[in-house]
Amino acid sequence: MKYIFDYAWLAQYWPVLLKGILVTIQLIAVGAVVGIALGIACAWVRSLGPKCLRPPVTAYVELIRNTPFLIQLFFIFFGLPSLGLQMNELQAANLAMIVNLGAYSCEIIRAGIQATPRGQFEAGASLAMSPFETFRHVILVPSLQRIWPALCSQVIIVMLGSSVVSQIAAEDLTFAANFIQSRTFRAFEAYFVSTAIYLLLAILLRQVLITVGSLIFPKRSPR
Repeated sequence: MKYIFDYAWLAQYWPVLLKGILVTIQLIAVGAVVGIALGIACAWVRSLGPKCLRPPVTAYVELIRNTPFLIQLFFIFFGLPSLGLQMNELQAANLAMIVNLGAYSCEIIRAGIQATPRGQFEAGASLAMSPFETFRHVILVPSLQRIWPALCSQVIIVMLGSSVVSQIAAEDLTFAANFIQSRTFRAFEAYFVSTAIYLLLAILLRQVLITVGSLIFPKRSPR
């Protein structure tokens, strides 16, 4: 059987693809910024914060890291309305990505904190800094610098995992590919194009994160 490739539909459906790309970019932009901020806060609690806050934060991290992202998404979109928390598809997708990335980035950042030499903590204490001030001014930036490559990889993983938000009708790139396939019946072409776009987005996102890292963290002078 000879298959004839046909990409003529691109001329008609490019606005659908463009909308899907923009929604995916919006999801990862919000998810990355807020998720990493949440991860930093949770890492501080688990490492240096009040002991009374550690059990609930630990429970949150373990719950998210040991359950599927799709189930988390369904719980937020279908389950929370039962408690009176109504949200649309995009809001639910954003919240799910923030919660998911927050838990994973917490453990990555905590690893960077645990690798901090003890002398830096003692230096903060000698300057009469509180544990939070020591974390903010002495510990945080070097810790992030240590784990930045791992954190970048986790952000990309979450971006690629965002493809499941189409299951709640969030109009991301995968939703666009499904829509085009259902109209044109060109499954190979529709998913090949979406795969290529995801690959390009992942490469671009990695470069953006590397650039951000080079701007945030000062380069160490060679010894």
